[in-house]
Amino acid sequence: MTIRPLDGITVLALEHAVAAPVCTRHLADQGARVIKIERPQVGDFARAYDQRVLGQSSYFIWANRSKESLTLDVKHPEAAPLLQALLSQADVLVQNLAPGAAARLGLSFEQLQPRYPKLIVCDISGYGDSGPYRDKKAYDLMVQAEAGLLAVTGEGEMMARAGFSAGDVSAGMYAYSGVLNALLLRGRTGLGSRVDVVMLETLAEWMGNPMYFTHGGQAAAPRSGASHPSIAPYGPALAGDGQSLLLGVQNEREWRRFCAEVLQDPALAEDPRFATNLLRTANRKLLDDKISACFADLSADQAEARLDAAGIATARINSPAALWQHPQLQARERWTSVQTPAGAVPALLPPAQNNRYSARMDAVPALGQHTDALLAELGCDSARIAALHSAGVV
Repeated sequence: MTIRPLDGITVLALEHAVAAPVCTRHLADQGARVIKIERPQVGDFARAYDQRVLGQSSYFIWANRSKESLTLDVKHPEAAPLLQALLSQADVLVQNLAPGAAARLGLSFEQLQPRYPKLIVCDISGYGDSGPYRDKKAYDLMVQAEAGLLAVTGEGEMMARAGFSAGDVSAGMYAYSGVLNALLLRGRTGLGSRVDVVMLETLAEWMGNPMYFTHGGQAAAPRSGASHPSIAPYGPALAGDGQSLLLGVQNEREWRRFCAEVLQDPALAEDPRFATNLLRTANRKLLDDKISACFADLSADQAEARLDAAGIATARINSPAALWQHPQLQARERWTSVQTPAGAVPALLPPAQNNRYSARMDAVPALGQHTDALLAELGCDSARIAALHSAGVV
């Protein structure tokens, strides 16, 4: 029997959208029991973001496998004793409700800690519970803007949103690691703790390199599209058959090989306009023109073969659709499938594979699928469960 590191850990999730569901799905991957509380009739609003996966939301399918769905109107007067019964059995509470909502429900760490001293409370918010931005709405794109990510993506004067919910995902992953840390700490102290995760702060951490690049008032790197702002050549190159490759030269040894073996122009390595990375970056347009002239006579396959033979980093520019068939993912057997309310769908195994156990890959729940079973676990008989449904509590 497989033993997973979070077997026996129960996580109560008052979550919606992306950040908290990403956190709790990763906890579920490691064996945790995740009880997802959803609004009756409506559920997590991420269920309605799109209909791309067998008529279901792509966001929801990605972030909510291996969970149990409990419908509960947490504002209903009869919900409080049910919540308390769930909390008495929980190890972790994860929530990303609107600012102040958890405290109004009596679910802040300060309110819960005296009654449940071993409970870990993970609060995920856009800007934190203090400071002038405390009450601002913090949708992912707003946080990308505030954290400077929009300022460094795009090309020239045109900014661009990162192609995925970078603020949400960064918060979800720091919440995941923060909960793991809190569980380790509880193992030593016997006490729960609060994990305070702020989207702005997690994405600001990921912006460390662009921030340090401007240290001391220096100018920010210009938006450079798919090219690296401070290394050249490092970016896309168009082959003669119309396909693009990405290539990257990291040091002077690679630069000399690139000139001699890929461009087949060894003298270019000594050209004073390109003799160092700083000069190559300053003269990027001239260098790109020389690369383009060479690659125009090559197919993408031929160019890739030269780059590989010279030991120069290269990659195909895949679309998200092409990633389903990526040969490396297939060769490493990274695909499995999970059930959803509409049928089975492919799913990637979680990163950081451990040779001692297999990740949990259970079904994505239908809205309220586990409500009656969970109520029965809490001691509700069939009459009580029916009454809760009738009153709109669940």
